Amino acid sequence: MEPIGLLAQSTVSDLDTARSWYTAVLGRDADATPMQGLLEWHFSDDAGVQLWRDPVRAGTSTTVLEVVDLDAELTRLDDLGIAHDDPMSTPRLRLVTLEDPDRNRLILAGV
Repeated sequence: MEPIGLLAQSTVSDLDTARSWYTAVLGRDADATPMQGLLEWHFSDDAGVQLWRDPVRAGTSTTVLEVVDLDAELTRLDDLGIAHDDPMSTPRLRLVTLEDPDRNRLILAGV
């Protein structure tokens, strides 16, 4: 296999509620609605995040996004009132966990 792209997907119960939360966290609205029940944010031609409406599986997803400036993102999230854990350090990165309204985990990683 030789993958050439990646779309991380989180399952949500209510697409409108999830769209509002992810729009705030990601700093912009979705880039595409390829079909009913699906939203996409594109970070490059080859990578992005999808939200899929699936109430049965909602809340069971984890997505990790590496960001350029983790401290700046945390300040921005604090200003928006979006809750997050304190940063956890690994040998290479610091990680911060957020939970969307369905309790899907969104982990921000940065140096």
